[in-house]
Amino acid sequence: MARQERAIRTRNRILDAMASLFNEVGYDAATIAALVERTGLTRGALYFHFASKEDIARAVLEEAVTRRGLRPQPFKVQEWVDLGLLLACRVPREPVLRAAIRLSVDPKARRLFGTRWPDWVAVGQELLVEAKERGELLPHADPAAVSRAVVGSWTGVQLVTEALGDGLDLAGEISMLYQLVLPNIVTPAVLARIDSSAYRAERLLREETPEADDTR
Repeated sequence: MARQERAIRTRNRILDAMASLFNEVGYDAATIAALVERTGLTRGALYFHFASKEDIARAVLEEAVTRRGLRPQPFKVQEWVDLGLLLACRVPREPVLRAAIRLSVDPKARRLFGTRWPDWVAVGQELLVEAKERGELLPHADPAAVSRAVVGSWTGVQLVTEALGDGLDLAGEISMLYQLVLPNIVTPAVLARIDSSAYRAERLLREETPEADDTR
């Protein structure tokens, strides 16, 4: 068991280090040589876990769609909002999540590996379909269209926030995005009970129990 735990820690260390390189220099310029230097591991140790840089990039993208911190709520719309708020809270802290976005917008990486945007759209659409069935959405709100629009908007807000800097907080910017969107798709009675505050995700993550770890 101890050996297996060490192997998992080493694999995660490699993923974090290469994700940081993807974030700093882009997919093309990130190299195995730089990864060796950054981690202090031998090439043999790296290749035990990953056969190539391409394999690491695929592993980064596999980690992208995460429901960590998400908990059942009285309204499905709240769960949908929580999904975006939680990601906004985690992305600035977790290189792998940030790198998954960076790889998705990098033209070469996107040609090689695709993106996880369709998966994010599907997850959001599923929650919004349930919300509509429960009468939480306005009649004109199309779950598929709303999910696509918000995934695209979320990604744009993250990229612009990162590029502008100036002390901008991603959680706050994403909170504002939901505050703009929700009145146009959610019934007034439900809207009054939805929490889209920038601090909600922090609270959800603090309340997270070990059993409620990442479920993808």
